[in-house]
Amino acid sequence: MTSGLYPGSLLVLLCLLHFSEQTCPSMCLCTSDTVSCSSSGLAKLPLSLPSFSVTLDVSHNHLSWLGPGSFNKMPRLENLRMAHNQLPALGHGVFHNASGLRLLDLSSNKLQVVEQHYFQGLWRLEELLLFNNRITQVEASTLIGLSSLKKAYFSLNQITHFPFFSIQDHSHPFLTMLDLSSNRMSRLPWEDVKALPGLVQRGLYLHNNSLICDCSMYSVFWHWDLRGYDSLKDFTDEHTCSIYGDPRASIRFLRHNRFFRNCTVEKAVSQPVTVLLSNVLVSQGDTVRLDCQTSLNSTDLSFTWLSHSKGYITQASINDTLISLFPNGTLEIQAAKVNDSGLYVCTAVDITQALNATREVNVTVLLPAGESFNTGYTTLLGCVVTMVFILMYLYLTPCRCSCCKQPKPVVIPIATYDPSTLASVFSPSTTDQAKIQTNKHVAFMEPMISEEGTEWTRES
Repeated sequence: MTSGLYPGSLLVLLCLLHFSEQTCPSMCLCTSDTVSCSSSGLAKLPLSLPSFSVTLDVSHNHLSWLGPGSFNKMPRLENLRMAHNQLPALGHGVFHNASGLRLLDLSSNKLQVVEQHYFQGLWRLEELLLFNNRITQVEASTLIGLSSLKKAYFSLNQITHFPFFSIQDHSHPFLTMLDLSSNRMSRLPWEDVKALPGLVQRGLYLHNNSLICDCSMYSVFWHWDLRGYDSLKDFTDEHTCSIYGDPRASIRFLRHNRFFRNCTVEKAVSQPVTVLLSNVLVSQGDTVRLDCQTSLNSTDLSFTWLSHSKGYITQASINDTLISLFPNGTLEIQAAKVNDSGLYVCTAVDITQALNATREVNVTVLLPAGESFNTGYTTLLGCVVTMVFILMYLYLTPCRCSCCKQPKPVVIPIATYDPSTLASVFSPSTTDQAKIQTNKHVAFMEPMISEEGTEWTRES
């Protein structure tokens, strides 16, 4: 008896376990692809979270620890919000099998050191929010491997040193925002800062730090201000430095530059990196060529292209017969397809002068123009023809003109008494009788109207 029930009970148990994986926790709200457990008083993550989740929000709780593989049963997870919790650190393997993450929000926690293993494997991560923590140190290899990173926020912490040398053009080609404002950095490695990619320099925020006034510092900011970077225009008064390290002698050096009159800033720090952005439209099946024209004039340049669909493209890494990379940096794509659309970034590097420049090309592959004609213009032509027929029906119907006279209503004839016809009626001749007997026909004759409008009938 027991052996007969065991397989059935096992099947029910497996069904319950599978159902529990798709069940929304009682303290959370679940929609189509979003699970929100914010402000639920959680001290730890729920045991079971729906595997279909793309966005998980556990912010404003009391989480203080995350175990290894906390999100490995959520393969579709892309947005993870854990702000306003009590996390002091992240253990090894927390984001194991969560390589699909694109947004990670760890702001307003209690993190103190950003260790190099925190974000391993998150190569698709685009936005990292770590502001308003207690971070004092960012280890050197923390950002290595985050090749898709676009924005990183480290503001409102206690950082004194930052590994600028770990950010390079080939390792972070899409990074356009690096916020290090409101920290405790006093002396920066300005040579490493000047070697940053041009996009990173344009989006580097350093205001509200305890910088010490010196010519190296002022020279960098002077050239950034000359190029009109938004990070300086938007926070002009927040850029301060202390004279000789005395916090009481702080000046707004972008407005008051008398202290730096003896500094030499006429010579550019480095050749400005020019980012050329263009849009290319091409029909499906055509050949497209993307040039890599930059501000660098050297003949000894190396070129690297990068796109989300094809990854890194170099002369040594091409294994596709439809893609060619010429020595001048031009990228050729034969028989372009719709999935070839996207942003292509070319990086030109002059190793001898330690300069680099970037070109961005946004490629859009369109369907053949004939298809759009068949659907759009044919529909328009059909509407025009229909309107013509409607107008013809309304205005070109017969006898709408004033010259045509309408027929008068039919007048039913009324028989009148005529004595002369009585003889022929009541006493017909023998000849007429014979005709009547031999030719018996019935005819209904309508009265006819003459041109003068009088009524007449045919005489026999």
